[in-house]
Amino acid sequence: MNYFQYQHPFSLEAGGSLPSLTIAYHTWGQLNEDKSNVVWICHALTANSNAMEWWPGVVGPNDVINPSKYFIVCANIIGSCYGSTGPLNTNPLTDKPYYHEFPQVTVRDMVNAHILLRKHLGIEKIFLLMGGSLGGYQALEWPVMEKEVIQNLFLIGTSAAESAWGIAIHTTQRLAIEADQTWLESTPTAGANGLKVARGIGLLTYRNYEIMHRKQSDPDPDKLDHYKASSYINYQGDKLVKRFNAFSYWILSKAMDSHNLARGRDTLEKVLSTISQPALVMGITTDILCPLHEQYLLRASIPNSTLVEIDSSYGHDGFLIEHQKISKILAKWLQHQHHES
Repeated sequence: MNYFQYQHPFSLEAGGSLPSLTIAYHTWGQLNEDKSNVVWICHALTANSNAMEWWPGVVGPNDVINPSKYFIVCANIIGSCYGSTGPLNTNPLTDKPYYHEFPQVTVRDMVNAHILLRKHLGIEKIFLLMGGSLGGYQALEWPVMEKEVIQNLFLIGTSAAESAWGIAIHTTQRLAIEADQTWLESTPTAGANGLKVARGIGLLTYRNYEIMHRKQSDPDPDKLDHYKASSYINYQGDKLVKRFNAFSYWILSKAMDSHNLARGRDTLEKVLSTISQPALVMGITTDILCPLHEQYLLRASIPNSTLVEIDSSYGHDGFLIEHQKISKILAKWLQHQHHES
């Protein structure tokens, strides 16, 4: 992992600023002579900058996004707990961790941080900008903010604005964290039990009835407790608590709520119509968090876009799991983009 230190105030969309900024990032491969082989990957809510770790089958030496061909960059978003400036970091103005005092950040703030890193790395053009879910939110904002830098887009399981459904889910998750009796403590583990509940709520929206019924049903009709589905939710909640943080989850879910390409600009359709880059849009048939009609809007409004629907039992999580289907479609589309360029 690499770190970029920005020793200047970083202004935030909602007001105020961070006194300085650290951005954690990974790179793979080499920038070619004309700097035309950059692939920038934007990550989702609880992921990190190690895209090879969380997107195997898509990013790697034998995959469609191959470091022998591309210079690959993935940066950890601000507000996270994986290296970039977030609530657990020390506020240089107080010499104490931010915790509850960490300011509100938005998706546009995340992209502005990416832009600082892009400039630091000497990247002038991004051949392919890609992301799913919250990663897709960033990938949609960026070509609006830097039209001449982005050349191609790959968007999966994402939308042009956070839905009322998504905001309601995130609010419920934050209520779970806030109901934890430890939440008001100024400690790194504050809200851990609430985070476990929030993860369980999230998992129900990442998957769906079909996959839970198929994978987590109990064969024993006489069972009265200790069901597979219960164990699964507990296991996944504990797993996230061990690797993530309630402060970051709270902050980043708020950032997702703020996602709206139309804010301060125009209607969604008109803003999307300004995205002139070729765009591959993928939707997952069983996704109940970013359902297909969200991708239909992208296809209808982005002039040079292609929509592909993927059948998957895994719902929203299909963007992480269905790597074979994703890679096959993406590889074919990229061949065409390389030919056109």
